Amino acid sequence: MPSILVVERPENWPLEIPGAEVVLARTYLTDPSWSQRRGLKVFNVCRSYRYQSLGYYVSLLAEARGHRPLPSVATIQDLKSPSLVRVLSDDLHQLIHKSLSSLASDTFTLSIYFGENVAKRYQRLSRQLFNLFPAPLLRAEFFRTDGSWEVRSLRPIGAREIPAAHRPFVIQQTQRYFSGKVPPRTKPPSYRFDLAILVDPKELLPPSDERALRRLAEAADELEIRTERISRDDLGRIAEFDGLFIRATTSVNHFTFRFSQRAAAEGLVVIDDPESILRCTNKVFLAELLTRHKLPVPKTVILNRDNLDQAVQTLGFPMILKLPDSSFSQGVVRVPDEAVFREKARSFLEGSDLLIAQEFLPTDFDWRVGVLNREVLFVARYHMVRGHWQIIHGDGSASTRYGGVEAVLPEEAPTAVLDTALKAANLMGDGFYGVDLKTTDGRVFVVEVNDNPNLDAGYEDRVGGKEIYRKIMATFLARMESRRERTGPA
Repeated sequence: MPSILVVERPENWPLEIPGAEVVLARTYLTDPSWSQRRGLKVFNVCRSYRYQSLGYYVSLLAEARGHRPLPSVATIQDLKSPSLVRVLSDDLHQLIHKSLSSLASDTFTLSIYFGENVAKRYQRLSRQLFNLFPAPLLRAEFFRTDGSWEVRSLRPIGAREIPAAHRPFVIQQTQRYFSGKVPPRTKPPSYRFDLAILVDPKELLPPSDERALRRLAEAADELEIRTERISRDDLGRIAEFDGLFIRATTSVNHFTFRFSQRAAAEGLVVIDDPESILRCTNKVFLAELLTRHKLPVPKTVILNRDNLDQAVQTLGFPMILKLPDSSFSQGVVRVPDEAVFREKARSFLEGSDLLIAQEFLPTDFDWRVGVLNREVLFVARYHMVRGHWQIIHGDGSASTRYGGVEAVLPEEAPTAVLDTALKAANLMGDGFYGVDLKTTDGRVFVVEVNDNPNLDAGYEDRVGGKEIYRKIMATFLARMESRRERTGPA
């Protein structure tokens, strides 16, 4: 994708960047030839992004033309927000304190050039600030009060504000960002769209294994979609892509949700979208929604500190206790009697004001129905671990035990299972979901709906094979084409 640097005046960009085309802002805005160009990255280094300034209109019209501006209009608005400090995550506050703790002064200025700083010790902090507010040239002001560091301001800076000693580094970082992090592929550049696949290399129980990720990339390649795996440090690059496929376990207070939100704000096709993450990752919401729509669920009580007796009277023992944001069988316990119940409930309620208590329905396996775009994608039986009541026993470490996964043809599954699964998934949206169900005494119960279901090679795909991956990528392709028709070519 070709790139241009847009400046207000040539003298405002006194840096020679080999291979970089420098374009005047007024020329970019008024020359019809630029509105007809396709597939451009626009690095907006105008000295001001205030409302209705040249810098503001460069990013605004770049988005209208299907170009990729940095910064985007959304980032420009974020930088103006007086509540800037409130959007900084707890993790970033810890990073600020760690990065600046050794300073003697109570004030500090950090210059960020395409996500980097001249001093390596501030590299992580610079990258994280750039991820939150992706703009080419930024300056952050910090101050320390009562031993605690905080951000006083974060603003874009003009090239003339770059100290002379920093200029060689800025040229180097500009070239690095222009060229991209990934070397060009050897295949002909025939790709129609760019899809980011978000993964967490450190995750013990990722939703897709290495072979499945390769199969996703192969299916995308056949449909002329270029894929690139990205990780939590790549938030600032989201606008480079047409779509985002999250293949890391999602949670609301988590980097995956920030990626989903940013991608949706930038107009990308996103699976999992923010609404699906919000709905599926909270079991209190799921219980309320499924009950309201009269879908069959195990007997359920939403617990707080004042109604523990209600669960005892309604459900009896054994019963299941769940943290609202539990996943992969973690944060889910079976309690055999009232004493253990009250102990576990009190422990769980220290971290959440509400819990889920459900009747225990012992079965040899759970049904898992994968749903994509409101259609069944795959069906599997998840068998319980031998001698255990869950499909996973452990935390993902080497000692973890797993029950067997048995993929089946959709037509071999009970019609009631498929119909109930579709109804449950359709309440969440039109994304990619895994609906877990139990069948007992001829009845079907929805256990939960996952927004980020497992898809591992040799397991969920054992029956559907490559067609499962092709359908996923065909869904992205159709949605990205539809978006292009609405907004114009990128």
